[in-house]
Amino acid sequence: MTRTLPDFVLPADVPPGLLTVVDETTVRAELEAWRARVLKRPGLWDKATRGTQDRINRIIPERVHAAITTGVEAMTKGILFGSDLLKAKPARDGTLAARELRARASIETWRNTASVEGGVAGAGGFVLAAVDFPALMAIKVRLLGEIVAAYGWGGGSVRERLFVLHIFHLAFASARRRPGALAELERWIAGVDQPESITDYDWRGFQIEYRDYIDLAKMAQLIPVVGAPIGAAVNWRLVEQLGETAIMACRMRWLAEADGAST
Repeated sequence: MTRTLPDFVLPADVPPGLLTVVDETTVRAELEAWRARVLKRPGLWDKATRGTQDRINRIIPERVHAAITTGVEAMTKGILFGSDLLKAKPARDGTLAARELRARASIETWRNTASVEGGVAGAGGFVLAAVDFPALMAIKVRLLGEIVAAYGWGGGSVRERLFVLHIFHLAFASARRRPGALAELERWIAGVDQPESITDYDWRGFQIEYRDYIDLAKMAQLIPVVGAPIGAAVNWRLVEQLGETAIMACRMRWLAEADGAST
C-alpha cells in the first residue's frame, strides 16, 4: 500500500493550475524525473555556447561587464548577510498543496515584474542594461525568500541562508557543474559537511559560476531593436527556472523532514 504523508491532499482538493500532489510515490517520481534532467550530461549546445559567449562579451563595453560583476557580488552578499530574506514570514501551517499554491503565486508575480523590467531595459541599450542586472538580482532574492517561507522555513540563520544559496547555485549552474551543485544541496538537507560559518562558503566561486551562466542570455538583450523582447523573455525564463528549482528543492527538504519525523 502506498504511504501517504499527513499533509498531502487528494487530487480533488488540489487548487486549479497546481501540480498534482497525491502521495509520496508521485512526488518522489516527479523529483526523480527532475533530478535526471539536472544530471544530464553537457550536450553539443552547452559546449558551443561558450564560444558564442566569448564573442559577444568582446563587443560589450567594460562598464556593463563591471556592473554585472558588481550586481552578482551584491546579490550573493544580500543572500548571505542582507535583510531581504527576513521580509517574508514563514507560513505556520497548511497542506503541501496550499504551500505550493503560495509559492507559485510568488513565481507568477515576480516573473511578470522581471519580464516588464527586462523589456524596458532591453529597449534602453547599454545604459539601462547596467541597471537591469542588479534589479533582476533583487527580484530573485525576494522570490527565493517568499518561496522558502511558503513552505514554513526561512529567516536569518546561517543554515537557512545557505539553503537559499544552494538553490540559487543549482538553478544557474552550468551543465558540467550541476551534479556537484545538486550534491551540495542534498548534503545541506542531510546536514552533512556543512560550513561552520557563513563566510566559509565559497561565494566567490559561486559568483563566477553564475556570471558565466548568465552572460550569454543577458548580453543578447543589448542587441539593437530586438533587445526589448529578448530582455522580457530572458527575465521571464530566468525567474521561472529559479522558481521551479526552488519548489523542487523544497519538496526534497519536505520529504526528508517527513522521513525523519516518521522514524
